[in-house]
Amino acid sequence: MKNKCLAIIPARGGSKGIPGKNIKDFAGKPLIAWTIEQAKASKLISDIYVTSDSTEILEVASQLGVKVIMRPDEISGDKASSESALVHVLDQVQGDWDLIVFLQVTSPLRKEDDIDKAITQLLEEQADSLLSLTSAQEFIWHVNEGVFAPFTFDFHNRRGHQDLEPIYYENGSIYVFKPEILRKENNRLGGKVAVYVMESWQRADIDNYDDFEWCQWLYQKYLGNA
Repeated sequence: MKNKCLAIIPARGGSKGIPGKNIKDFAGKPLIAWTIEQAKASKLISDIYVTSDSTEILEVASQLGVKVIMRPDEISGDKASSESALVHVLDQVQGDWDLIVFLQVTSPLRKEDDIDKAITQLLEEQADSLLSLTSAQEFIWHVNEGVFAPFTFDFHNRRGHQDLEPIYYENGSIYVFKPEILRKENNRLGGKVAVYVMESWQRADIDNYDDFEWCQWLYQKYLGNA
């Protein structure tokens, strides 16, 4: 494996839904610790940086053995994109990186080999970027020209869940992409896009206290003994 992979973990200090969310105790450790440890367990990641506007978060990350970068105030507000933080890290870090692995702290339901499997899949498919998804088979409706209508099924010919066409959720857990995609598109996705499908229970994006408790329960159920 000759490709150099840089993992970037953005973690803002401000959170309206859950104050101090990124370092709040989650299954016995600060939430950010799980993502850092998963990145450190990767056999393919060469280096790891946490970027944050919070000195407290950066101190926790440093104690966990990764490098840190202070995120400037102008790209740290609620409306600041993750891409702006990723580009800032690239501008600060020395090195010729082949791939960037973007990991969100708020989507920690990763199995031990998920990150390396995602990187390997991108390489095998010769893709430029990759995102993780989870699948589901559900009775979903949408609004079509102002009228509610079934989206994943025909209510005139209702079938069981197992017979529905699967739909896919972007779970925010793993993104892998070439640096030039980020710089050219100002986006984590671009060029040939590959997809890494994770299990249905790995759909998680912690935004409020209900999300936090439910995600913590899932972590302890499926990964507690990992």
